[in-house]
Amino acid sequence: MAVYRFDSFTPEIGERCYIAESAEVIGNVRLGDECYVGPNAVIRGDYGRIIIGSQTAVEEGVVIHARPGEITTVGNRVTLGHGAIIHNCTIEDSAVIGMGAVVSDYAVVKEWGVVAEGAVVKNKSVVEKGIIFAGVPAKEVGSISEEYKTRWNHFKNIYAELAATYTRRLTKM
Repeated sequence: MAVYRFDSFTPEIGERCYIAESAEVIGNVRLGDECYVGPNAVIRGDYGRIIIGSQTAVEEGVVIHARPGEITTVGNRVTLGHGAIIHNCTIEDSAVIGMGAVVSDYAVVKEWGVVAEGAVVKNKSVVEKGIIFAGVPAKEVGSISEEYKTRWNHFKNIYAELAATYTRRLTKM
């Protein structure tokens, strides 16, 4: 794994986290326990701080950054889909950010908020609790059901278990 100190900042990595060898975690970053950070993900805490809660999946190719002196916060049990861009925003617990989605500066995705694949959540937008946003620019298109939460809790458990399993069983060839 590529975990880098930047100036006086050394990333804090929780227990049983998996960070792929090709991923980069740089500087002022805190990862909670049982996080999965997939190949080619970049969590860049060089100018600002990045705080990521426990059991969060940062899938392949995700980019997370913060503006100078500011904070990007990602809660517990969040799913950041393949290729998403998370920039200087707040994503609360259990949110789902779809593949290729962008969540821009000062936006807030509240608990169980969903940003659909390829959506662009503009600067200062708010995705309310349990609401689905889709499109470019993203706008409200519906709300999630209890069935949705059940299904996604299953997926979130898989990634938390995968992080712990990878740390024990992955072998480089």
